Amino acid sequence: MLSFVFLKIVVRMCMRKNKVEKFGILTSGGDAPGLNAAIRAVVRTAISSYGMKALGIEHGYRGLIDGMAHELLLDDVSGILTRGGTILGTSRESPFKKLEFDPETGMNDVEKILAQYKKWELDALVVLGGNGTNTTGAHLAKAGLNIIGLPKTIDNDLVLTDTSFGFHTAVSVATEAIDRLHTTAHSHDRIMVIEVMGHKAGWLALYAGIAGGGDVILIPEIPYNIENIAKHLKKRQKKGKIFSIVVVAEGAMNKEESMMDKKTFKKTRKEMKNSIGYRIAQELEEATGLESRVTVLGYLQRGGTPVSADRVLATQMGVEAAHMLYRGEFGKMVAMQEGRLLGVPLEEVAGKIKMVDKNHPLVKAAREVGTCFGEKDEK
Repeated sequence: MLSFVFLKIVVRMCMRKNKVEKFGILTSGGDAPGLNAAIRAVVRTAISSYGMKALGIEHGYRGLIDGMAHELLLDDVSGILTRGGTILGTSRESPFKKLEFDPETGMNDVEKILAQYKKWELDALVVLGGNGTNTTGAHLAKAGLNIIGLPKTIDNDLVLTDTSFGFHTAVSVATEAIDRLHTTAHSHDRIMVIEVMGHKAGWLALYAGIAGGGDVILIPEIPYNIENIAKHLKKRQKKGKIFSIVVVAEGAMNKEESMMDKKTFKKTRKEMKNSIGYRIAQELEEATGLESRVTVLGYLQRGGTPVSADRVLATQMGVEAAHMLYRGEFGKMVAMQEGRLLGVPLEEVAGKIKMVDKNHPLVKAAREVGTCFGEKDEK
């Protein structure tokens, strides 16, 4: 009996040495389906398995700067698994980009974050977000804070992880939209241009385009030539296929734009009256003589109930984040690689974008079934 009591005391002492007693959690950047599922998993596991206290920081890094937060209890994360958005709110803050001093406090935003972290007596901070969020997390880790990142983005463009939660739902929404537009395109003999999100990467357009049977898929990684697309659509017309579906990533660019420097490209896009989908539709009308219509899905891809795959992935990753809190694995982002969860260094994620390789198996598969990417020598 004495040995058992002694063992319990030793275990508790060991836990105290390594234990995170209180951590903060925030969601930053654009919202994405699965955020609440991840919050729920982190908080439930941290409280129930390790006896930690969770502080929900409101409106992303802005809440950390301005001191907006509240304790999260088990009841607070009950019933949120299926909810879209984020119960903590979010914002787009880049505290390391603008180091302007607040005349009232004499501190910049980074100094405010460090001070607030100390004031709240946090042992660690869990940040849920995409490229910007995890890049800021990497900078904060270098500044001495204990940071764990979780990959959230509908763009699926975070490096070192096969997928990010939010992506599956966005693909599902975009695919359903393409399915619906097929019928109206067929009824009116039109070219239907569907513009999807994706930021600078083409993952969302590629997956949704394949799943929805897009005749043309345009992504940033494969610059297009409008004449090549027009030839492809005219070939379809000669075969009696008098309607076509063109799936366009918001970052898609033509050959000329791909050779521009960053500043010139930004200026060119800023001068466009409408988004890239409208420009391509107009160019196709002029090149083919066929009537075209444009649908920009926009924020529909971010909202709504997460699909089961995102709920499962967010839960897995959230649980792993809680385990990493307990193990003291900081300065890392939870990642999924070949079905295995692990922590990857935030500094290796920061400032990088996972692009689609033009020889990616999915690109090859799409080409094999006759999908056009706006290049020459396609089927």
